[in-house]
Amino acid sequence: MLKVIISFLSSLLLVGLIASIVNVYRHINFEALLSCLLILLLFVCTFLTWAYLRTFALKAQDRAIRAEESLRYFILSGKAIDKRLTMPQIIALRFAPDEEFLELAEKAVVENLSNKDIKQAIVNWRADHHRA
Repeated sequence: MLKVIISFLSSLLLVGLIASIVNVYRHINFEALLSCLLILLLFVCTFLTWAYLRTFALKAQDRAIRAEESLRYFILSGKAIDKRLTMPQIIALRFAPDEEFLELAEKAVVENLSNKDIKQAIVNWRADHHRA
């Protein structure tokens, strides 16, 4: 449901932004230019705010995933997670079950696996339905 709302909102913002640009172009030589520019400015500000908020939510989730997977690694191995693991690798590793996690994490570091390679190496997929 949330994905539908986000898609709908982003579509509305994009349509409004395009329409306001067209409106400014059509009224370039008329008195109404100032109000057209203000409408365009509002849409640009709203679009940038939406983009920032979306990015902020994803960054916060990435931090939570790093913390969760670091704790999971510590519980399973008794050691801290390897600092050479990149964020995309850690995000991909969250889909691995405990039985495959440590081996895949080590392999990801040694062979510098991409997130796509890690996901393809997972035998028993562990879904994550809570990503925003």
